[in-house]
Amino acid sequence: MKILVCLKQVPDMESKFKINEEGIWYDESNLAWRINEYDEYAVEQAVQVKEQLGEAELVALSVGPDRVKEAIKKALAMGCDRGVHINDADAWRRDPFEIASLIAGYAKGEEFDLVFTGMQSQDRGSAQVGVLLAEMLGRPALTTVVDFALEDGAVTVKRELEGGMKACLRSSLPAVVTCQLGLNTPRYPTLPNIMKAKRKEMKTVELAELAAAEARQVTDRLAFPEKKGGGLVLEGEAGDLAGQLAEILREKVKVL
Repeated sequence: MKILVCLKQVPDMESKFKINEEGIWYDESNLAWRINEYDEYAVEQAVQVKEQLGEAELVALSVGPDRVKEAIKKALAMGCDRGVHINDADAWRRDPFEIASLIAGYAKGEEFDLVFTGMQSQDRGSAQVGVLLAEMLGRPALTTVVDFALEDGAVTVKRELEGGMKACLRSSLPAVVTCQLGLNTPRYPTLPNIMKAKRKEMKTVELAELAAAEARQVTDRLAFPEKKGGGLVLEGEAGDLAGQLAEILREKVKVL
């Protein structure tokens, strides 16, 4: 079996963000980088499948500038067999359709049986790349997966729905799976595995080798959310609180 896991390198969410000079994305200078949290669950699930099968090839892929190789190296240290870096210094400018087309352009040449992605990225948060990739590859998409099992050449998953509900689905292979938080517990790479990862294959694919689709979306501008006033805590007896609330609704909110 051949398995592909797609990951994105994103800034640490504790970083102090600034909007770039163009006003359409964040300034990437002075940021600490890590694997997108949702993608860590995807990597872990892919590694678990490989361990279950015993004989499988697991490929970690990322689109971006040269720095994303560090994220791929972590995936290799977690248990992936080889890495693929789609070299694109302007990946941040590309919409989900373009990113999915780049991944599909590479994946079509390898005929993967299973493809794992995170449900969404922490920076853009579109939750579109996984499902678009499935459509481009002509495969079923199993999204927001919180439980996964592989048996007899088919996968059975639980999907997280609204209101705390879950849906149980079964699909034949090949398939694309997008992973939600809580699917598993991503492992920490051990020092021996980090050293082994340095000897694993890392292939760089240039954009000219792939046929990227045209963008469907254009970012007009980026802005921080408007700051709003703090909340008001009312204290006292129930009767007094009711009077205070009625006065606020009448004088400030103008609903009475």
